[in-house]
Amino acid sequence: METLYHQTKQLVDEVQGSKGFARLEMTSGPDVHLVENEIQAMIDRIVSNCDRLDILVHKEHPSHRAAAKYKLDQLKYDCQHLQASMRQIQHGRYRREEDERQREELMSRSFTTNAAASETSLYMDYSLKHHSQLQNTNSEMDNLIGSGTSILDNMRDQRSTLKGAHKKILDVANTLGLSNTVMRLIERRTTQDKFILYGGMILICIVMFLLWRYFS
Repeated sequence: METLYHQTKQLVDEVQGSKGFARLEMTSGPDVHLVENEIQAMIDRIVSNCDRLDILVHKEHPSHRAAAKYKLDQLKYDCQHLQASMRQIQHGRYRREEDERQREELMSRSFTTNAAASETSLYMDYSLKHHSQLQNTNSEMDNLIGSGTSILDNMRDQRSTLKGAHKKILDVANTLGLSNTVMRLIERRTTQDKFILYGGMILICIVMFLLWRYFS
């Protein structure tokens, strides 16, 4: 299990590093689709490895099972974060390509060369600029909402992971006879994480509300 875990952890680091998202940011043109496909294949492999680890963790010795389950939960959390980031990047690319296509359609249209040609040209320039600004605003709002939703989902998943790990550690602690001091430290950390989760959710809601009021 350890070998597969370290291989999967290395894949996560590669997607987050120069072989993944950092490489995608420096890529343009037709190569973007190729790089995206390579990153998606790496993420799919991480998901497959997590499924295999989920089976192997139940075959661990009972004294090691809780720690192995905690490491696997952290790996799953990283995988969910990578999937959310990939969807965010693809969504942004789709919007940029759509905006570019619409601009090209507007610019490729032919207009009559009459006395009102100059006024028509000015009107189209203004409409094109206004349309581009609206598209950019909508894109930024979509990105913000998507990021906020992803963060909230990840925070909820992390809270569930910590609660599960806490329960497992309590079970192991009862078996191994950990001291009361260590148990109190674990419970205090769980309470602090709960406050951080609620505080983060409230802060994100406030920021999204202010941005909605600003753009509306």
